[in-house]
Amino acid sequence: MDFKQIQELIKMINKSNIGEVTIEEKGFKLTIKQKEEPVQNVIAAPVHTPMMTAMPQQMAATQPAAQATAPAADKGKAADAVADNLITIKSPMIGTFYRSSAPGKPAFVEIGDDVTPGKAVCIIEAMKLFNEIESEVKGRIVKVLVEDASPVEYDQPLFLVEPA
Repeated sequence: MDFKQIQELIKMINKSNIGEVTIEEKGFKLTIKQKEEPVQNVIAAPVHTPMMTAMPQQMAATQPAAQATAPAADKGKAADAVADNLITIKSPMIGTFYRSSAPGKPAFVEIGDDVTPGKAVCIIEAMKLFNEIESEVKGRIVKVLVEDASPVEYDQPLFLVEPA
């Protein structure tokens, strides 16, 4: 059995409901086990993250300064109100983040692009497997939080989306 046949066998098992296959040929034994939840097509779930609030000691220390800069604080509140409205697309796995399908190709999404549920927004490579990450929300990309070809952790924010 050559490498190409093994790859095809793995693809067929991933698409089926077979849990495990063992093949023996002329002193060659191959066992392929399928995970309970295949990770081929991963969809990033929309997550509403609560804003972190300051500790009471910090609040007491910053109140006099906040009162002195009331006009600046009003601008900050407006920016926070906009930030509260954004949805974060997070990494569903550990791997390497890529904005495009190949070097030199256009990015899946740019700032200002509209996304719909099911639209690919990036690729995360994990163990030589390239997983398309799809949006589950309808909206507009406001910010890309990760540099291309950089490592990402599980649950790390990747994009900020303004819901439509």
